[in-house]
Amino acid sequence: MASREQRSVRLPRLALVVRLLFALFLFGTGIMTMRFAVNGYPVGESPDEVGQFMIALQKTGYLIFWVGLFKTIAGGLMFIPRTAPLAILMSLPYAFNILLYVTFFAHQYLVVGIPDFAACGLLIYCYFDWYRPIFAGPSSSAQHSTAGGEDLHGGEHAL
Repeated sequence: MASREQRSVRLPRLALVVRLLFALFLFGTGIMTMRFAVNGYPVGESPDEVGQFMIALQKTGYLIFWVGLFKTIAGGLMFIPRTAPLAILMSLPYAFNILLYVTFFAHQYLVVGIPDFAACGLLIYCYFDWYRPIFAGPSSSAQHSTAGGEDLHGGEHAL
C-alpha cells in the first residue's frame, strides 16, 4: 500500500478551493434538504413539473431526510483534510444523481448540477493517488506465502 508520502494531491491550491466550496455546498444543501423533509417543500399554488415531482417524493416517503443527512456528513467530512478523500467518494453518487436529474428533468437547474458534478470529478482527479490502492493488485508480500510457506494463490488446498 502506498505510504502517506506517496499520496499527493494534484493541483493542490485548486483542489483546496474546490474542496472547501463543494464542502460548503454539500453541508448547506444537506441541512436545507433535511429541513424540507421535516417541514415540506415550498411550492406555489400551481406547482410546475419540478414542484409536482417534489410533492410526489414527499408523499411517497422518499428518503429525503436521510439523503440530506448523508450530504451534511459528506460535506462536514470534506472540511477535514484527512477525511476529504472518503467524503469525495461519498459525494459521487449524489453528484451523479443530480447531474442526471437536471439533465433529464429539471433543465433550469443545470447551472447548479453541472458544476456540482464537475467539482466532484475534479476532486476525484486531484485525489486519485489516494484511491490508487483500490485498483492495485495484491501486494507482493501477501501474494506468496504465509509463515508455513504455503502458496496463497491456489493449489490443491485452495477453497
